[in-house]
Amino acid sequence: MPMSSSQSINSLSAPLPVVINTRPVERAAPLTCHLQAAGFTVVDIPMLSLQPRSVADADIAIMRDWLAGAYQALVIVSPTAAASGLAVWQALECDNKTKDINNKPVIDVTKAPSHLIAVGEATAAVLKEAALSSALSDSAALPTASYDVLQPMIANNEGMLAMPEIENLQAGDKLLVWRGLGGRRLLVDTLQARGVHIDSIAWYERTMPVAASVQYQQWRQQFKAVSKLHLAQPQSSQPPKPIVIISSGTAFEHWQSVVEQAQSIGMESDSNPNAIAPLTIADFSYVVLGVRLANMVATHQLSYWRVEDLAPDTILAAIQSSTRLIEL
Repeated sequence: MPMSSSQSINSLSAPLPVVINTRPVERAAPLTCHLQAAGFTVVDIPMLSLQPRSVADADIAIMRDWLAGAYQALVIVSPTAAASGLAVWQALECDNKTKDINNKPVIDVTKAPSHLIAVGEATAAVLKEAALSSALSDSAALPTASYDVLQPMIANNEGMLAMPEIENLQAGDKLLVWRGLGGRRLLVDTLQARGVHIDSIAWYERTMPVAASVQYQQWRQQFKAVSKLHLAQPQSSQPPKPIVIISSGTAFEHWQSVVEQAQSIGMESDSNPNAIAPLTIADFSYVVLGVRLANMVATHQLSYWRVEDLAPDTILAAIQSSTRLIEL
């Protein structure tokens, strides 16, 4: 498992809890760097791998309907969904262009197809960067340059439902969602109950990373070895529980599977006097995103802190509050 120098065995003996970042590789670095700068040891063990999906004819048909103004709003749930959707949007706009007398492209972007709602700063940044890049380029411009990118006050399902652009949707209205396969059920279920028609395009799917189990077991061996050294010191106490950052139900399911697999391997090794006792999911504390995920973790009677967005400052504040409670 690749680790930075701050993730060495010696650093694991620090009084602050170890933090395990399970975010996908594409999204982990800003959070990991932010927590490391605050003095925490952070181990990246991704529980989600984002795999692109083939664009189906049905997806193209939905995109054409959206460009024709058939939807009241478009919700974009992640940076990956934004990048994937923008690529198809640009391709379709290029197909629809006419040429002026100098054979240069002409794009009519006087009216947005719908509201654009980005979930989270990183998602909004992808849209805004695409708009800026296209505005400065001689190539075909994306129409986002003329559009406002809206964001919920809180970057989750509940925050989106509180937005006027979503709250005011009525029976017969149409909403389009760019997303990964699965997820956002609260938003979909709530609006469908109102009679709102929802279409979605899953640009990618979230799978278990191939290396997840190996990475976890390598870290577990290091952590248990350091714990033994720590407890062997005079007047030492049990080190604090490691803190795991979980951003989705799928990530938690994968985490649970990895920990339980390692636990079963540890039980099979009980006859070995040098075997490392397995950890259970209850041997960790959790920082989780939103009500739905908090409820999922609570059913397992696990200790957790709930956050309403995945901004590094928000997660750092939650972890710091947990460490203050530990000190008390």
